[in-house]
Amino acid sequence: MDRDTSPAATARYAELLRQLRPEQRLRAAMGLSRATRRLAEAGVRLRNPSASEAEVRRELVVVLYGEAVARRLLGARAGDER
Repeated sequence: MDRDTSPAATARYAELLRQLRPEQRLRAAMGLSRATRRLAEAGVRLRNPSASEAEVRRELVVVLYGEAVARRLLGARAGDER
């Protein structure tokens, strides 16, 4: 957990997770993953309001997985000769 979460709250959260059935834990993890992706995409759009959909997708890959992965999957950014 993050530094702004108390050890007691972290312990309680872990206890609650342990009480969930596997499919409930999976559903919760998938929901958190979707929320993370939506928040990251919103941040990309805020920082790049005139970006095309392709540019937003590329920057989202950079945010979520890093520049090296984005380069391997999608190539260099437009205008980037590295």
